[in-house]
Amino acid sequence: MILETVHHAIVLAVDDIQPEAPPGSGQILRLVRYLMWFVMLCGVAAIIYAGGKFGWEKWNGATLESPKMVAAAAIGGIIATSASSLMNAVVLN
Repeated sequence: MILETVHHAIVLAVDDIQPEAPPGSGQILRLVRYLMWFVMLCGVAAIIYAGGKFGWEKWNGATLESPKMVAAAAIGGIIATSASSLMNAVVLN
């Protein structure tokens, strides 16, 4: 009972705190958005390169190593795009 009373007194004494962006955070967010576009462009370039290499290996009858590259680029793209969503969910909620 005493512990509950102390808890209520502390909760009532603390105001509802709202987060505030630090100064200069707009420039950091702009940099993060640019980096996100760069990562997406690199992922698309990797898939295009791996697809071209896959066709070249298939055409020449060489051992197929490029399907691993395509899978790695796809997994990297999934991780890169889900990281943004996860961070938005964590930071905004």
